[in-house]
Amino acid sequence: MTDRTNQPRHNPRLLLTGGATGALLLGCGGQSVIGSGRTDAGVHAEGQVASARLETTLRPAQLRRALEGVLPGDLAVREAVVAPEDFHARYDARSKRYRYAIWNGACRSPLLAARTWQIRRELDLAAMAGAALALIGTHDFASFQAGGSPGRDTLRTLACLDVAGDAGAEIHLLVEGDGFLRQMVRILTGTLVEVGLGRRRSDAMASILAARDRRRAGATAPAHGLTLVEVSYGSPGSAPPARISRNRFSDAIPDP
Repeated sequence: MTDRTNQPRHNPRLLLTGGATGALLLGCGGQSVIGSGRTDAGVHAEGQVASARLETTLRPAQLRRALEGVLPGDLAVREAVVAPEDFHARYDARSKRYRYAIWNGACRSPLLAARTWQIRRELDLAAMAGAALALIGTHDFASFQAGGSPGRDTLRTLACLDVAGDAGAEIHLLVEGDGFLRQMVRILTGTLVEVGLGRRRSDAMASILAARDRRRAGATAPAHGLTLVEVSYGSPGSAPPARISRNRFSDAIPDP
């Protein structure tokens, strides 16, 4: 609840969305800022979340407007709210949702070039969707982790991996999960694109997962096509979203 008095509020934990933590650190006067996680250089964010402890007389809406005056032009704080005292932007996150954008046109699109990966050959979206279905659920995604990553638990759960759009136009891969390994979404995308180009069988995902070998998966898609769309939070002990998505191409794919 926002303090409506004019007295200084000491160390309220504010939830800041839509910015980068380094710039927010400066914009918040050098106070500690905790982000929901790191993204690769070149990746975009529409729904990044950060938390900070501040000593300020500003109400959240006033703070948001004040930050607009000190942050660089490519960053914006979309909302600021008072969060629970023990809120942690990273450790309290229950799931994240990403969008990877592909321009599947033969001609360049200058308006989309900064936010999409251009694939000139028409992609087989039904084949991509079939491969994507095999990746939904809880799996060991070691094959989809960037080489040289430090040893860690590679078990992750994908609640959604949708292929949306039209061949020959703009295509989106929509991915939601309880956590992601380094470059995981980009490697998933590169692998599915190889399926769409006919360079890899759509039923190869199970063997790639079982191999636990980065060399078995596809190329890493360029960073600039990826956007962090949303970070979701739930009550302590709650499970990440259990939605299992079937995309619009699923009717053409026989059930296993």
